[in-house]
Amino acid sequence: MSSSEPFVEEVEISGHIIDSLILPKVLDTITANGGTFRITSISIGQSRHDPSCAVIEISAATPERMETILSQIADHGAVPTTKQDCRLVEADMDGAFPETFYSTTNQRTEIRLGGNWVEVADQEMDCGIVVEPAPSSAAEPRPRCIPMTEVCRGMLIVAGHVGVRVLPVERTNVRGDFSFMSSGVSTEKPKGALVQEIARDLVRNRRGGKGKTLVVGGPAIVHTGSGPALCQLIRGGYVHKLFAGNALATHDIEQALFGTSLGVHLADASIAEAGHEHHLRAINRVRRCGSIRAAVEQGVLKSGVMYECVRNNVDFLLAGSIRDDGPLPDVITDVVEAQRQMREKVRDVSFCLMIATMLHSVAVGNLLPAWVKVVCVDINPSTVIKLSDRGSFQTLGLVTDVEPFLRALVQEVQLAEI
Repeated sequence: MSSSEPFVEEVEISGHIIDSLILPKVLDTITANGGTFRITSISIGQSRHDPSCAVIEISAATPERMETILSQIADHGAVPTTKQDCRLVEADMDGAFPETFYSTTNQRTEIRLGGNWVEVADQEMDCGIVVEPAPSSAAEPRPRCIPMTEVCRGMLIVAGHVGVRVLPVERTNVRGDFSFMSSGVSTEKPKGALVQEIARDLVRNRRGGKGKTLVVGGPAIVHTGSGPALCQLIRGGYVHKLFAGNALATHDIEQALFGTSLGVHLADASIAEAGHEHHLRAINRVRRCGSIRAAVEQGVLKSGVMYECVRNNVDFLLAGSIRDDGPLPDVITDVVEAQRQMREKVRDVSFCLMIATMLHSVAVGNLLPAWVKVVCVDINPSTVIKLSDRGSFQTLGLVTDVEPFLRALVQEVQLAEI
């Protein structure tokens, strides 16, 4: 090929490429990166549920420009028509990928091994893919997402985009009945209808749905007096897991022991004398018991969200931060270890409800695959915007105060059970 001739590659995309806007995104990516395209064939589904397929010939002036185009459109499910197995490179050190590693998305991914497409397990964005030996000679190798902190020297890591295909989730499927809304967050969304939908998800999972319900909560749940509503949901079996920080647990326990949150009486909003000490005294009392569970078992902690989690076997994880007082003995202060445990606990989650916590919501959103339904409730619209900007496009946002939301949710759950 002479220097004047373009480099040409042919790719194929299939699925709901029209209604999910995948095709125009692929074409726009090609032209934005200096390439040109020609659609050599296209088949459009006749009904809403019929898949479509297109074959696109891409031309680029340099191999580097072509590689850039192929890497970006691969995230939309575009796969070269020349069938090749993925390329595997041995990790040359612990705790880091080879330079050419494939960086994952949160969408369902497959890699080609031995001429067969194999689904990647533990799907998560911003990871690599490791291919581990099969447990027996008759079984297939097992590819899975792996964070760079867990890479060990000698592991086989997928490199480049050859032999990798992404199967994008149709946005309309993720957002269900609310797909007519063009944005993921708005103060004008039909709050009543969305609360009803959340209630149905909670009831479905409680009745033995395909997954578990995870609540990611912030201290505003306690500050606004919404703790009793969350406690009611926990007692009813609608919450299987709770992720939070030191703050939610601390102020929940403070409220249970002293009737205050941040030194303010929730009953009448009056400031308690020396109330600024209450959160420290609450932490100290639990540390003297040894753990939150021990405080419940010893009769020191008799009410509240954390009490109900212990009594109802709700799996909770408290991840710390540098600003924490104490912290409570259950708080994981090593952020890498907290992330590792969170990653393990979200594997069977099918619905995630995030309530009034920006940092924990973004952290958990980064760990969830795209097909897990996420609802984020916050008085600040930027919380949901940050989630979407960081790749958690499936997030539905509800801009409202925590207390009326949880109160309405309890009522809708009761109605949904009738």
